[in-house]
Parts: sequence; structure tokens; C-alpha cells
Amino acid sequence: MTIYVGIDDTGNSESVGTGKFARIIAGEISKKYPVYGVTRHQFYVHPDINFSLHNFGAVIHVDTEEEYVDNIFESVKEVMQDNFNNGSNPGLAVAHESCISPAVVAYGKDAKETVIISKRAWNLALNSNIQLESIGGNGSGVIGAVAGLGLAYAGNDGRFLQIGRIRKLKGPQPVEKLIGAGIDGIFTPDGRPITKGIIFNEGDKPVKPCPVNGEVILFVYEENGIFKAVTRD
Repeated sequence: MTIYVGIDDTGNSESVGTGKFARIIAGEISKKYPVYGVTRHQFYVHPDINFSLHNFGAVIHVDTEEEYVDNIFESVKEVMQDNFNNGSNPGLAVAHESCISPAVVAYGKDAKETVIISKRAWNLALNSNIQLESIGGNGSGVIGAVAGLGLAYAGNDGRFLQIGRIRKLKGPQPVEKLIGAGIDGIFTPDGRPITKGIIFNEGDKPVKPCPVNGEVILFVYEENGIFKAVTRD
């Protein structure tokens, strides 16, 4: 069973950003509950949408029972309040998987291609038993916080910011080592499985696999006989 913790719009130009902040929160949660991973979900970019930097949200996947939703919500809320950044509009949404209905999934998909007002997020949270909180600013972060829950639950969206031991592997890595660190499979975009060789990634950063049908998949492309990791939104 999984509890999803969605956060959005937590940073400003001088802060660590939502992605890194989500990993910090995941570290705090993991002191009491098992954390499966952290995913990043890109939302619609439009002039009518007020966002701090890149308009993406992050979701922490916690493998625990529904009875701990309130405890996790309160502990994450406290961390976010203690680390509020001026100019940001943080939102926090927490729900057990049983509360993520088709309406929540559809809302998440809408957030990738349309402008959504915060009232819709509040109404959806109320009707779906989702714990929702505006931590500060104008409160617009609740839109992405709820959307992230639907996208993370449905799968096949975004990429992992944290999964297994992937973040410890930086620079070129053999396929076997990546598979052993938490990736389930490596494929080219046209579906060719890659079972051996070295995978290169930009700079000294860890690769960023994607959730695909319940599996952790890394996509790569071949260039002059070299496999390079693909970064997907």
C-alpha cells in the first residue's frame, strides 16, 4: 500500500528547488516509514500560470498503511513551514492510494495541458479525502500538489528523482550496475532492450529513469556506438 506526498512551488531563484527539497523531505520521512522513491512531474507552462521556476511538482512514494496519512501530512507540513521561501507559493497534498480516484488522475493529466484554478484543487481534495494545505504565498501550489498525486498513482508520467541507489552512481556506468541499483530495464525509444555496455549521462549526474507500467525504465539513445541516457519530462 502506498501513501503519496505531493509538493509544488516550494522554491525561488535562491533556494534548493522543489526537486531537491522533495528528496530532503523523503529523507525525513524515511526515518519512520519506508520510502519507495521520489518522482518529478512537469505541468503546463503558460503565461496565465503563476509559478516560481519551471512549473513542476514532486511526489514522494511512501510504502505504508493508510492510518499514517495524518502523521505524515503533519510532519511534512512542519518541514515546509520551517523552510518557506519568500516568493514561493507552496502546496502540500497527501493521500493514500485508495483515495486517488479516476477524477484525481484526470485532473493530473489536465494539469499538463490546461490552465487550472486552485478552487478546483480544493474541491477535488474535499471530495476525494485528500489532505491539502497551502503553506504560504498565494496558495497556487495546491494545484500541482494534487495533480502530482494523480500522475504518480497512474504511472507512466515524469521521471524518478530518487529510486534505489541510482543517485550514488554518477558518470558512465555499466548496464549491469544500473540494473542492480534499482532500474528494471534499459531501452532505446524504439523499444530495443539494452542488456550490456556502458551508459553515459550528461556531466557527473545520476541517470533519471522513468516510471513505466509499474517498472523503473531508463531510456537511452545510441550515438556513434555510445549509449547516452535520455532525460524525459
